[in-house]
Amino acid sequence: PLLENEAIGKVAQNAKYDIRVLANYGVEVKGPLFDTMIAHYLLKPDQQKHGMDYLSEAYLGYRPVSIETLIGEKGRGKVQRSMRDADINAVKEYSAEDADITWQLSEKFSPLLEQDEVTTLFNEVEMPLVHVLADMETEGIRIDIPALMQFSEELGADILKLQDEIHKACGVPFNIDSPKQLGDVLFETLKLGGDKVKKTAKTGQYQTSEDILQELSNAHPAIPLILDYRSLRKLKGTYVDTLPEAADRDTHRVHTSYLQTVAATGRLASNDPNLQNIPIRTEKGREIRKAFVSRNADYQLLSADYSQIELRIIAHMSGDHNMQEAFRHGLDIHAATAAKVFNVDIAAVTRDQRSRAKAVNFGIAYGQGAFGLSQNLGIPRAEAKQIIDDYFAQFPGVRNYMDEMIGFCRANGYIKTMMGRRRYLPDITSANNTVRAQAERIAINAPMQGSAADIIKVAMVSIHRELKQRRLKSKLLLQVHDELVFDTHNSETEELKVLVRDRMQGAMRLAVPLVVDMGVGKNWLE
Repeated sequence: PLLENEAIGKVAQNAKYDIRVLANYGVEVKGPLFDTMIAHYLLKPDQQKHGMDYLSEAYLGYRPVSIETLIGEKGRGKVQRSMRDADINAVKEYSAEDADITWQLSEKFSPLLEQDEVTTLFNEVEMPLVHVLADMETEGIRIDIPALMQFSEELGADILKLQDEIHKACGVPFNIDSPKQLGDVLFETLKLGGDKVKKTAKTGQYQTSEDILQELSNAHPAIPLILDYRSLRKLKGTYVDTLPEAADRDTHRVHTSYLQTVAATGRLASNDPNLQNIPIRTEKGREIRKAFVSRNADYQLLSADYSQIELRIIAHMSGDHNMQEAFRHGLDIHAATAAKVFNVDIAAVTRDQRSRAKAVNFGIAYGQGAFGLSQNLGIPRAEAKQIIDDYFAQFPGVRNYMDEMIGFCRANGYIKTMMGRRRYLPDITSANNTVRAQAERIAINAPMQGSAADIIKVAMVSIHRELKQRRLKSKLLLQVHDELVFDTHNSETEELKVLVRDRMQGAMRLAVPLVVDMGVGKNWLE
């Protein structure tokens, strides 16, 4: 009667956890929610610490009783007991203190949210999202374990083949997974890199990180093979072999945990397993998506993805006429950019010009300069600078937007998204050029990345609410960057498509249309 009463507000630290535990006992938590962990995250998004013990010391000057005094410490050779084994009187004291401190923190944070003008964002986006994520985590997504096992065997064979090719190309057998042996072979045996060779100060070993190997990729035939070898090893070890272990034995569903308080931009993170980083750029990486499948034969997966949302947000926030016109007329934005920058008709844009324009569009969004663009495209710095100058001549609103964001941040110490989510950047006034330039890049990028995060969260809350109200069998399963994945019941697919498109495209009014690409298939790749 208390927890399911909609008139009674609930205050919790990490409410999603409590909601999920109570759901196991058939209790559905209702009523206004105040999560102290998420409140603190909105107030201090760049801080990594949002735990109750830390908040209690920082805001109340009080150190709570540690859970380890009840159940023992974690660690090597130590066996932590369960709360069920602890003394009931100690548990009573611990729990009462826990609730009391959380309540006191909510009283502290409530006026601070008002002061930072993020109360609406907190109450209308982040708090309803807690319920959405709790349901998504409980639901999970089914994976095709036999397909992953077969794929693991294929990758294993590919890795062995690459290993032989690398040994042949280098002329000596060595352990490719040992950075020391790899460094010795590349920089001593093969004498690559010349005066650019770097050693780590601590161990005196040669550095063989990915970016160093990328720079050397044309220096020797072995380097591209080593890069391929590493990417396949990572794919196999991080996803193909571990996803089946993470799945529920009976249902074959994996249940990721969504983290609302990790990324300073406002984007969600996911762990255990991390489904946000499933590779999409390489063909082998995309194969993994094939293993994510619908619940059963009565369902399919539906994927809905915002098209170029960050560029659309820039077009909106900058008010740039040329950019807005391209989006309003449904043009290919990269081709339209190329036509303007290279002064040719859009029909005459070459593939090379389009890919250069694409690099500029995304590079500009991340505050990239001529040096970054020249490295990205493998062109001289002077040419990259000319392309950027031509870009700003055609899109003056974008240049103004960048200057305005940096100016606003200098004056206020923070920038904010369209919904008021803040990001504090004290380094914006740093005397150190490198540090200041990095803060300026974030000041340009964060309002846009954060607004994209807010928009998809608004869409998720709205869709989830509607699915419940209509009592649909279809469920929201995953959120990955700008994409949502659903289990859609075959009888509801058309209704779901209309609902999802309507809520995603209507999540926020922009000066240009929000566009959603959609696909249905038996698996995520399809």
